[in-house]
Amino acid sequence: MPSIRRRTLWVALLLGLFVAAADRPAAAQAKDQLVIGITQFPSTFHPAIDAMMAKSFILAMTARPVTAYDKDWNLVCMLCVTLPTIENGLAVPETLPDGRTGVAITYTLHPQATWGDGTPVTSRDAVFTWEVGRHPQGGLTNVETFQRILSIDVKDDKTFTLHVDRLTFDYNAFALSLLPAHLEREAFANPAEYKNRTTYDAATTNPGLYFGPYRITEVARGSHVVLEANPTWYGEKPHFPRIVVRTIENTAALEANLLSGSIDYIAGELGLSLDQALAFERRHRDRFEVVFKPGLVYEHIDLNLANPVLADRRVRQALLYGIDREAMSQQLFDGRQPVAHSNVNPLDWVHAEDLPKYPHDRAKAAALLDEAGWRPGVGGLRRNAKGEPLSLELMTTAGNRSRELVQQVLQSQWRALGIDVRIRNEPARVFFGETVTKRKYSAMAMFAWISSPESVPRTTLHSSQIPTAENNWSGQNTTGFSDPRMDEIIDRIEIELDRAKRKELWRRLQHLYADELPVLPLYFRADAYILPRWLKGVEPTGHQFPTTLWVERWRAER
Repeated sequence: MPSIRRRTLWVALLLGLFVAAADRPAAAQAKDQLVIGITQFPSTFHPAIDAMMAKSFILAMTARPVTAYDKDWNLVCMLCVTLPTIENGLAVPETLPDGRTGVAITYTLHPQATWGDGTPVTSRDAVFTWEVGRHPQGGLTNVETFQRILSIDVKDDKTFTLHVDRLTFDYNAFALSLLPAHLEREAFANPAEYKNRTTYDAATTNPGLYFGPYRITEVARGSHVVLEANPTWYGEKPHFPRIVVRTIENTAALEANLLSGSIDYIAGELGLSLDQALAFERRHRDRFEVVFKPGLVYEHIDLNLANPVLADRRVRQALLYGIDREAMSQQLFDGRQPVAHSNVNPLDWVHAEDLPKYPHDRAKAAALLDEAGWRPGVGGLRRNAKGEPLSLELMTTAGNRSRELVQQVLQSQWRALGIDVRIRNEPARVFFGETVTKRKYSAMAMFAWISSPESVPRTTLHSSQIPTAENNWSGQNTTGFSDPRMDEIIDRIEIELDRAKRKELWRRLQHLYADELPVLPLYFRADAYILPRWLKGVEPTGHQFPTTLWVERWRAER
């Protein structure tokens, strides 16, 4: 039996080890769970229904698109083995029966890609995804991409060839998210009801829906999603066995949860506003690293052009002249979020420098409103010849402090012009899942589009992409913008292989956009990633493909 002195030494040693472990930074201890905070909860978990970053952020941990753009803005294979090109013979131009030039593109899927229930990911899944996507009642967001594929030749279980109806400059960029045919085919038996019957929402935790490094194992609607390491994942083993994504829609509460330790990391894709992040960095730089990433994130206001007030271009132009976007950028965002003059970011090589601009000019705005028949009247509000007030509703995502501040500035500046602006906000899952998608907003909807490099805006600006009940709300042209000139430019850009000629077409597109203003451009966003100093491997991309596509590289370090 050890002596009392020896026992005292052992107790002291054990206590010392306990205290050392307690004082040791979190990263040095075993870290088997990462808790991420974001501001939105997905309206659906189906990869191709509704365009919402919250969904993309989560699903990027559970699957891989066929191709994607990496952090250096290079197109790379993710689910495919080799990127098809004309030079390597995997993409072959072909003459179509009508004389046009199409292209045959051959992809081979990763040989070990397997759904979480053990079923291999195969060419049959690619064919099924195409069948769902091209169906006019399927309800997928970007149906036009699928309609371009004329047919698919299946070579074997892992190799297939797409026959596409045109040879575009980005012919090999197919960011398709494959659907599991063995689970979804039954749900698709009635295409018009597919959106309401998909397994992704009816049984979200079914492991057979996922083949990425993680799979979803728990969903609490509006609250959180739990992801656990997927045993069938074929790539690098992820560092964290478990990831929890918590939704905290109020950004002030999101910050408080980070400081209390309830969450570890605030995602830049859906996190603090820039002004909050700047203030946070000043106060807490010792505990957290704040990474500011400018990128292809376009904050804007969609205008419902079915509204007779907004159908008048003079009113749209007056609205833009009536706000001081430069002052807003300086005062709210420390000048780090530049004013947008079109939908194309200056970071993108096709950005046009000579665009028409709308500086703050209250006199010009007033003159345009007068010309449009909206004249100052009783109570300081502008009224038309019938005595009706100029009143518009402005909507955005509830709880987003940055957007709510912008709303207040806009409301005040437009009120000075005699325009009554009423603010009505909704939770993001309702705003995107119903209001925007089905064009239910009466006048103005403020949100962001996130794009990839040189992303042709067909789905948001082409007249064929207007969501309607007849097409089951497919497409993203929620303004209802229809202009044959825009349609022609978009059609020509896609098939112009000469860069110089394509850049000129892009210039024409941006000029037409700035003249017609189907959308009010606000600013290009810089996202703030709030990282604990022990979290490594998170690399912001600055475009639509989120950091979570490379989540297996994330790790905890001293």
